[in-house]
Amino acid sequence: MRLNEILFPTDFSPASEAAGRIAREMAVQAGARLHVLHVVPPVTDPALPAEHLARAGRSLADGLRVETVLLSGWAGRNIVDYAREKRVDLIVVGTHGRTGITHAILGSVAETVVRLAPCLVLTVPASLLAERIAVPIVPPVAALPRPCLVCGKASDELICESCRTRIRGEALEQKRDAERPGHRGMPV
Repeated sequence: MRLNEILFPTDFSPASEAAGRIAREMAVQAGARLHVLHVVPPVTDPALPAEHLARAGRSLADGLRVETVLLSGWAGRNIVDYAREKRVDLIVVGTHGRTGITHAILGSVAETVVRLAPCLVLTVPASLLAERIAVPIVPPVAALPRPCLVCGKASDELICESCRTRIRGEALEQKRDAERPGHRGMPV
């Protein structure tokens, strides 16, 4: 199988850092173009992510054809649509390894991509970074202030505490509504 186009979607997390290293190495070995993609959540200022994306693209570009792309919307769907549009041969995506309630509330971009992708998908666990990879290619996330994925305000977490609380409240409200007698459940 010939790999001409490799897509590396990033959220600038340690999980993405591990995936970026592998995507770069595969692109070098295959002589493929590397697409570095970041999806900004709706109603978020894209200025800060654009800077991070440019920096990530430069750090991965040494000896490669790299195309950086910043999109706005829902990450999983945008990644799949971009891969289809650009005829990507392989998507290399990092996984955070969330389970339980965190996974239920935040969902899984990697899971969406695996289910809907028009091509092969390689998922890379964040733990791989600590186990096998010594020198960072993408600047460490600790050095980059990052916005909350929901509201865009500066946060130490992917989703700030106030947004997390609001999301939990909305999920509980939807669950209560779905369990209400005579209610047919949530629309699909």
